Amino acid sequence: MTEDTLDPGVHAALASPVRLRVLDVLRAADDAPTAQTLAAELGLHVTTVRFHLDLLEEAGLVARETRRAARRGRPAVHYALVDDAPTPGPGVDEAREEMIGALAEALASPDAARPDAARAAGRRWAERLPAPVTDARSAVADVFARLGFGPEPDGEDLALHTCPFRSAAQAHPQVVCQVHLGLAEGLAARARDGGAVQVGLRPFVEPDLCVVRLHSAGAGIVAG
Repeated sequence: MTEDTLDPGVHAALASPVRLRVLDVLRAADDAPTAQTLAAELGLHVTTVRFHLDLLEEAGLVARETRRAARRGRPAVHYALVDDAPTPGPGVDEAREEMIGALAEALASPDAARPDAARAAGRRWAERLPAPVTDARSAVADVFARLGFGPEPDGEDLALHTCPFRSAAQAHPQVVCQVHLGLAEGLAARARDGGAVQVGLRPFVEPDLCVVRLHSAGAGIVAG
């Protein structure tokens, strides 16, 4: 399987740094590990690892195998890399460089502690990207998938299950989260239905979950 022949589901799966780490561990494993083994290796909650394994399985990159326990007990589910699973292309690293650049720009601002300064840096980042040719929700989902946030539709919202800068975001949400909000706002404003959608961000509604809110203008959502 080559980079040119990857379908959108595989591209989305490879866009997440966490899923790339899962694939690296599976590639190096002598035997197919369980989700619990992977969670311990990666330092993640087993529920988070199962979420990423499910997406990798849907993309055809990982296969599961149920093994009967040697003693009484529930069969264990093991995961293995599919033989022709591709390696990531340069787009993932480029996307991370873009994100690092936007964060650095926000931190370099004299008003770095102000949320509106960080949001402005995120909007400028969006302006440097190719203009979206889709609606606002799809535009935000596509870019955030490429950046590794693992977005999933949740009604009118997008649930972000991973954040490549989680530790920094928890320590400095007024910068990191606001840059991401500004990026989403900028993408939505340039989309086909730009101006008709209001964007908000609810960071860390759960330890492993943030929510981007995309509602029709006038819905009165919370911006941050």
